[in-house]
Order: sequence, then C-alpha cells, then structure tokens
Amino acid sequence: MASVRRRTRLPPFKACRKCKALAPREAERCPVCGSPELSEDWEGALIIVDTEASIVAEKMKVDKPGRYALRVR
Repeated sequence: MASVRRRTRLPPFKACRKCKALAPREAERCPVCGSPELSEDWEGALIIVDTEASIVAEKMKVDKPGRYALRVR
C-alpha cells in the first residue's frame, strides 16, 4: 500500500511576538511595531476596526486598527 502524504497548509500570515499584529508571510518586520520577531506559530485571528470603541482592543492594549493574533508562540 502506498504511503499517504498529508500536506500541512502554512498560514498566510506571520504574527509579531511583541504586539501580536499579523503580517504577510513574506514580511521580514512587523508592519505595526517594526519588530523582526515574527512567528508562524499563532492561533486565532481578530480584526480591530475602531480601537477607541473596542473593549477587546483595550484588553489587548492595541492602539492601531488591523489584524491581530489572539495567541502567539
């Protein structure tokens, strides 16, 4: 019987370890804080549109609208 190879899909984004912002896969630095510490190991995506009215943005200490990861390893 032939061996079955499973493909693992890589996420289209990397997450910043400092501010949790999501950056495109090709990025070398975080678009929000400029940190070079990007990780491919993250969970949960969150889009924040209005940082002043968002309770989640306040709890995450986010001050710029954009895409963010909930957990980054």
